[in-house]
Amino acid sequence: MSKDKYISIGKSVSGFSFANLGLFTGFAEGIYNAVYSLVILEILKSSAVVGVYVAVYSAFCMCVALFANELFRRFSKVRVFYASMTALAVCYAMMSFSVQASSFITLDYTSGIALTLVNVLIPLFMSDFSHDVGMAKLNSRYHLWLNIGALFAPTIAVFVAGYAGNRAAFMASAAIYCACLFFFRYLRVEQADKVITPVNPRRTFRSLWRNTLAFFRTPGMLRAYTINFSFYSLRAMRYLYVPIVVIENGFSKDALGWVLTLGIVPYLFLSEIMGYAVRRFGKKLWLILGFGSFAAFSAFAMFATGYPLLATFVLWQVSCALIEPVHDLMFFDGTKKSQQTRFYGVFRTSANLPSVVAPVMAAAFITIFGMTSSVWLVTALIGTIAVLVVLPVRDR
Repeated sequence: MSKDKYISIGKSVSGFSFANLGLFTGFAEGIYNAVYSLVILEILKSSAVVGVYVAVYSAFCMCVALFANELFRRFSKVRVFYASMTALAVCYAMMSFSVQASSFITLDYTSGIALTLVNVLIPLFMSDFSHDVGMAKLNSRYHLWLNIGALFAPTIAVFVAGYAGNRAAFMASAAIYCACLFFFRYLRVEQADKVITPVNPRRTFRSLWRNTLAFFRTPGMLRAYTINFSFYSLRAMRYLYVPIVVIENGFSKDALGWVLTLGIVPYLFLSEIMGYAVRRFGKKLWLILGFGSFAAFSAFAMFATGYPLLATFVLWQVSCALIEPVHDLMFFDGTKKSQQTRFYGVFRTSANLPSVVAPVMAAAFITIFGMTSSVWLVTALIGTIAVLVVLPVRDR
């Protein structure tokens, strides 16, 4: 266990209990992501500007992740988790009714704070209770539940959007986060409240800077950060531009729903298998296969049209399914448990920074080439670079 102490724990609670939270978060975010880029496109009217908006939003979330460790020094992780889940449920519910662009964007940024903290906390809870199970197996279970939750999410999102508008789908996400909150309460996990002491802001920024430097000076962390950055770059580009490209190619929202739903199937088949495969063959093989094949599919997607394009959007999910259970293991394998709460906020920025860099690159490519499909050149480059980074890795 890490330095954080728990004063109350349910009798049956283990690392798997927190991995099960993936069912809720995967379902809620699957619905949200299926319509998110379409809602932003309605507001901003340009696919290139959508990329810039998401970049600014993600830069904001990255700053939140950087300050996560400072927040955990002042408040217990359990209390922060409760507050974040409540904020997500409230914000998503309000976004479903939001009409004005300014109010929607304000709620979007507020929910971004909460979602960033939730995504930092769940792996830390899993690590705290991993014991002899190990993070590889817990990661596999977590991503299995994520993908089971996300399996029917796009179909539900498209169904709701077709009858009540794109924004109405956010209400379903809000309801799911309420259920997640009750499930977490059922675990009866409690930590003692921390004494809040006034802190000089200048000292906080110095501490943040020193913590960031210490992270990157730790052997293996730069490579771990780069691999995680590459994975989330590919994911960000998929979530943002697959819905737009499908609609721009003349397909219906029903076709989009099927593409997103079928894309979950490879994850369901491979999640548990990958847990065994990583323990048997190590991380390196699957990272190379995953990033390399995604780069190849991206190159094909630049020129494909019609149903071959839709098939590509489904098939490259096999590539991502190979990467998903292993993309962050270099962090957990390369740090002590006493370091993980301290460093994970910095490491987690590798999930937000891609949504700053990749969409800006995508916006530039769309402007230069004059077509949205040019964004797949960006993902092809990212996949190729990731393979070159992984090649020197030595499996433990």
